Amino acid sequence: MAKTVSPGVLALRKVVEDVYADARTAKAEGKLVGWSSSKFPCELAEAFDLNVMYPENQAAGIAANRDGEIMCKAAEDLGFDNDICGYARISLAYAAGKRASRKLDLETGEYVIDPTSGKPLKDENGNVVIDPETGKPKKDPKTMQPYTVIDDIHEIEALPEGREKELRKAAIKPYRQMQMPQPDFVLCCNNICNCMTKWYENIARMCNIPLIMIDIPYNNTVEVADTNVAYIRSQFDAAIKQLEELTGKKFDEKKFEHACANANRTAQNWLKVCDYLQYKPAPMSGFDLFNHMADVVTARGKTEAADAFELLEQDLEENIKNGTSTLPFPEQYRVMFEGIPCWPKLPNLFKPLKENGVNVTAVVYAPAFGFVYNNMDEMVRAYCKAPNSVCIEQGVDWREGICKANKVDGVLVHYNRSCKPWSGYMAEMQRRFTADLGIPCAGFDGDQADPRNFNEAQYMTRVQGLVEAMEANKTLKEGEDK
Repeated sequence: MAKTVSPGVLALRKVVEDVYADARTAKAEGKLVGWSSSKFPCELAEAFDLNVMYPENQAAGIAANRDGEIMCKAAEDLGFDNDICGYARISLAYAAGKRASRKLDLETGEYVIDPTSGKPLKDENGNVVIDPETGKPKKDPKTMQPYTVIDDIHEIEALPEGREKELRKAAIKPYRQMQMPQPDFVLCCNNICNCMTKWYENIARMCNIPLIMIDIPYNNTVEVADTNVAYIRSQFDAAIKQLEELTGKKFDEKKFEHACANANRTAQNWLKVCDYLQYKPAPMSGFDLFNHMADVVTARGKTEAADAFELLEQDLEENIKNGTSTLPFPEQYRVMFEGIPCWPKLPNLFKPLKENGVNVTAVVYAPAFGFVYNNMDEMVRAYCKAPNSVCIEQGVDWREGICKANKVDGVLVHYNRSCKPWSGYMAEMQRRFTADLGIPCAGFDGDQADPRNFNEAQYMTRVQGLVEAMEANKTLKEGEDK
């Protein structure tokens, strides 16, 4: 039976599909298409009606589609070190023209099937069909997949028009992230991390295109200094002038205000959605927030995104009224998931949680995209509040506040090889969570994009240990209450 999809989820899927489709159409029509870091002020680009794509979002999608490793290796073949961010490696390979494609036999025009793929074929009684010649299970031809190889879009485009060019174009993986147009300009803001600076400089150099940069200083104090606000506002003005030169248009104040209104409404509705995880039991799986992050990143300044999140909020309200949830198992324990998910290994992350009745009811990564403000100075301060650009006291306060509000029993920490600024102070964070909140924590090694850095056996052991600690904590509290 097919899984029922709610109106809000359907609307959000359409929002992202439309953003990608509009960018492809714009590129085909000779219009400008840009790439932007996820926390560059999208309101500025919206004021110029620009089509903008988000490489972080793209890289997460490529990783979730199981092509992260081959794209990371392609970047390494170009000379980029294995030790840099997996998102950056995927994006840099893509910017260089590398594409994950299905292996092709040019003589027959058919794809070369990978013999290791495919599910066992079952008969009408559900029994696995054994091949009498090999004595091994037969493979279901519907699930057999071609080999994945790296092709080069520049080589393909240089081919003369004809059969080979058509076949090789068609062999590029058809999902939207692998069909994203090449950039005509890049927008970079380093509030998310300093890796962004060199990553986007390299894209600009590779593609010989303009780079518009906004530098957000690290905040050593909880409050953002007025001098920092003035410094960043001057960069907003400089970025506007660069966009005017790029587009040949004057900055449209009304369109900017409209984009700000949309971005605020989207952020407010997104934060309301995040807050539904405070209910016990929760009306959704915390993994739903991870899935919807593509929507808040890709279309935060658009009316359609604000409307879709409003619909999703209504869906969750219905779940509360009906006592239902998108979580496909009874909720026994609630945890905060610290960090960015391992996108290539989402099923592997989810499986032991499901087996132990563990729901993710708190995350820092998702609400970090909820920028809400009333004026330009507040807008600047909002963009200074990315998790990697705030001091440790602010970071601890955010996380412990979410843990309390969302009633967590423990914390699962992803030590993400790709995101060293985030993971670097996690050991101290773990110590503080246990000391301040009295809850157990468990950490595991992984990567947001490169599956080579994830050890499933280690992860399962750490989850089991966390569950045992949460159970012991629960038993102790029940004993104290008697």
